Amino acid sequence: MSFLASTSRRTFGLAVAGLTLALATAGLARADDVRTIKIATSAESKPLSWGAIGVEPQGYEPDVLKAINAKLPQYKFLMEGAADIAQETGLATGKYDMATGGYYRAPAREKQFLIPESPIGASLIKIYSRKDSGIKEMKDLVGKKIVPVTAGGGIYKFANAWQEKNPDTQIEVTASSAGIPYPDRLKEVENGKYDALILPSNLGEQTVIDQQKLEITASEPAAINNTFILIHRSEENQALSEGIDKALKELKADGTLAKLSQKWFGEDITSYMK
Repeated sequence: MSFLASTSRRTFGLAVAGLTLALATAGLARADDVRTIKIATSAESKPLSWGAIGVEPQGYEPDVLKAINAKLPQYKFLMEGAADIAQETGLATGKYDMATGGYYRAPAREKQFLIPESPIGASLIKIYSRKDSGIKEMKDLVGKKIVPVTAGGGIYKFANAWQEKNPDTQIEVTASSAGIPYPDRLKEVENGKYDALILPSNLGEQTVIDQQKLEITASEPAAINNTFILIHRSEENQALSEGIDKALKELKADGTLAKLSQKWFGEDITSYMK
């Protein structure tokens, strides 16, 4: 073997080794660039989101978060279920980077957190009644027996606000602390114990109605509230918020949100998302 050939081979070998090391280093750098984002999701809001700590979250919002993460490979989304009261507290302190749970946009939240402009979903408040009831809107509830609502809850506030705006149309809404599951409440409407049930439609009511073949129908939305992702306010998270906003726009445009909405809620809520 000539000296020239031996030298060339050694040079080539060193070059390959150098390239391998460079690629490995680049790979490590790319892995190091991936930032883990800790997300609090609702633990008991099936089918919106459910799954306690240590259990893989399931539902509409977790599926949307996975679709967002696929568009933002610079992040690794790590989701865990958390009680409602713990979500916003943990988000404010920085324990969580993000939180989802059917959150409405509100001035206090806009001041405290970063909120992408694009909604993740929509909460549609509907009236559930028997198909022969003739109930189609709130004014049709005059003189009707309405399923008691949670004291101080969103539906209680909505009903009172509606009553204030419509003082000449009196409906009777009673508050209760009884945590009776909504599938049982739907059955109580069908059997005549109550005339109507007012609820956000993202709790899976239509699936229950279809599976149990209940003679119950849902009204057009009596109120519509877009829901948003909340993000811990920091300079570092500004880019995260902008990236999520862009991803949500794309997921709505390509039909992904509509498909996930049909999967989990039995209806397409995207037409109500503005």
